[in-house]
Amino acid sequence: MKKHVVHAITFSLLLLFPTLWLQADTRAETYADITKAFGLSGAERTGLTTLPVLLIPIGGRYEGMGTAYTAVSDDAGYFDANPAASAMLRYTEFSLFHNNLIADANLEGLSYTSRRNNFGFGTASKLIHVPFTEYDRYGDQVNAIRYLEGMTGINLSYRFLHDFYFEGIAVGSNLKVGYRHVPEVIEPGQSGLGFMGDFGMLTRFNVLKFYNARERNLSLGISVRNLGPPVLDEPLPTLVTAGIGYKPLRPWLLSFDVLYPIQPFNDQPAEYPGFGVGTALQVTNFFSIQTGFLYRGANPRTSLGASVELRRVRLTANYTLDLTTQLGAVDRFSVEAAFNFGDRGRSMRRAEAEEFYLDSIVAFAEGRLETAVELAGDAVEIDPAFTPAREIEETAAESLRIQRELESIRLDEQVTSE
Repeated sequence: MKKHVVHAITFSLLLLFPTLWLQADTRAETYADITKAFGLSGAERTGLTTLPVLLIPIGGRYEGMGTAYTAVSDDAGYFDANPAASAMLRYTEFSLFHNNLIADANLEGLSYTSRRNNFGFGTASKLIHVPFTEYDRYGDQVNAIRYLEGMTGINLSYRFLHDFYFEGIAVGSNLKVGYRHVPEVIEPGQSGLGFMGDFGMLTRFNVLKFYNARERNLSLGISVRNLGPPVLDEPLPTLVTAGIGYKPLRPWLLSFDVLYPIQPFNDQPAEYPGFGVGTALQVTNFFSIQTGFLYRGANPRTSLGASVELRRVRLTANYTLDLTTQLGAVDRFSVEAAFNFGDRGRSMRRAEAEEFYLDSIVAFAEGRLETAVELAGDAVEIDPAFTPAREIEETAAESLRIQRELESIRLDEQVTSE
């Protein structure tokens, strides 16, 4: 196992090296070409909202796939992408995040999420801290302060119409509090507190599926993020996103998001629409890679990352290249440590229900209709969404009813003939 992990990490580093080969002049020319190619005339609409921590990716696959995660949302990254997804997550998960941004600016975060049947819930927090150090004329430190900006929130979601053939439709929301602390020595009266909410919908089903598995291979999602009143007369970065996630093959995932910024509570012009694209490839059962591109505002960005799963711990590292990245500095790297606490026994209950279901089919084929009804009913009691078991229960019950009617008619005919 250790040998495989070393190979996986080496492979990830090799994927990152081409960006490190670029010289400074080449980077400058590349950035200029990108600027021209995307026509970043919308830069005048960038930076007109407050609490940018709300839009900075916390890390994980969400960041690695260029934030094209509205329809994917299959881990802790759902909190930033689509609040409805917690009702469809497979595992209870606790995650820790660290993101090196620019120079001494860092982003720290944590999240917890779980699900009880069709009810999902969770919480997440993240904090940006930027140190400012004052020195006197002799180079001695005389003061140290920090600019802080954070968010914390809770999540609730519920899945409707779920059965064996349809994953259902999940709806959910985040209720969040954002805080900005500007030390008085920098600028008095600039600290502020804001309240906002996220709302989302998510569904999954099968379309053009070229592999056999119970998972659905197509996801559709939509979310409204950071909807709330201005903070100190500055609007929040409210964003409407719609996304699609598609697995043409089991190890390969593609995603695409459309982003539409809005300003419902302010006359300030919103940013121009943008988009994100992402892909992930499961290389082995414990190692995967992901990459993505995000075009939003005046700073297009490309991300590349990898994940390694060891028993119940998943480690994810990403590197982001945009117009602010300094390749000579150790920044724009993020890491996530996710801890899997299981699925609250759902897989065991599903396996038990499937066993009752298979036994009911055998009983039905052998003509033991009462036993078939009883076994299928046990499967439905364990898993009410197990539609095939409900169908065999109804079929066996109807066959039993017809059998009893025929026996009753035969007895009547015998009595009449006597």
